[in-house]
Amino acid sequence: AVRVGGRLLRNFCSNDYLGLRAHPLLIGAATECMQRQGVGAGAAHLICGHSLEHAALEAELAEFLGRERTLLFSSGYLANLGVLSALAGRQDLIVADRLNHASLLDGARLAGARLRRYPHGDLTTCARVLESHGGARLMVTDGVFSMDGDVAPLPELAALAHRYGAWLVVDDAHGIGVLGSKGAGTLEQAGLAAHSVPILIGTLGKAFGSLGAFVAGDAALIETLIQRARTYVYTTALPPAIAAATRAALRLCQREPWRRRHLLRLVGRFRAGALALGLPLSPSATPIQPLVVGDSARALALSDALLELGFWIGAIRPPTVPQGSARLRVTLSAAHGEAQVDALLAALGHVFRITSQP
Repeated sequence: AVRVGGRLLRNFCSNDYLGLRAHPLLIGAATECMQRQGVGAGAAHLICGHSLEHAALEAELAEFLGRERTLLFSSGYLANLGVLSALAGRQDLIVADRLNHASLLDGARLAGARLRRYPHGDLTTCARVLESHGGARLMVTDGVFSMDGDVAPLPELAALAHRYGAWLVVDDAHGIGVLGSKGAGTLEQAGLAAHSVPILIGTLGKAFGSLGAFVAGDAALIETLIQRARTYVYTTALPPAIAAATRAALRLCQREPWRRRHLLRLVGRFRAGALALGLPLSPSATPIQPLVVGDSARALALSDALLELGFWIGAIRPPTVPQGSARLRVTLSAAHGEAQVDALLAALGHVFRITSQP
């Protein structure tokens, strides 16, 4: 639930996929760490901001993901800017899905590289771009697309990267913790080994319920980023308490697979109900379930009508999504129950009927 204007609303637009944001173990780990180390890190990692909690979290994430090393960043935005600007320059090519997160687009611009964007999921165009451009190449994609909820065709992209000698970069912000048998994300779900995707980026503020981000890869990649990623070098480190809370979340993710199973059951229940109601459901098997209505005014009207019924679901409009694709972005969480999903479906059926009337 979320309190808005004094009203307690049922929240269906959070990225707290595993329901860990307010878990007592995370709160306890953060509180105990703050009592020992204070609130802030005090400096950037390379000065004196890197604590034992940061080092332990990096090591535990690397083991969880089957990577040599990971590197913490203070946000997902900073991680994406740092990775692309550190690894690409003006003579290089970055090939990106058109629906990638804005931070990946901004990272490519910051790098000054030649940026070529292919239509969403269009492997033919992606291959044509790779074939027609020389120089070092980075292929960049979201794992789960944040506004559509669909999953990138990672095995096919990995095959293209291998064929054309490119490095594949996957931002799995919305997959880590949610997808795969152990929650290791879209790469685990697709059965891809680490060498197929040498650069993996993930966030800590979604399924793990805390804050920050990481980059996972081999030791050479991480050492390069430590030296060249300006958003790492020149940014205050995450508070140690956040690292401690994230370590607790990672343990829960591994020890309580029921959270993922329950979440995916809710996804199936929502989709079946939405289809039965004739709602404009998108093809997504993830907790992100967009209802695309097209017109921004109608999306706002639907959001306002849901607010009156006690549901908090924001209207997503251009420029966050392409023109003519305004939507309600419904997100599900392991903290939800079946009764709450059923209540949401009833509310959606009602507001779609009343907003369609002339």
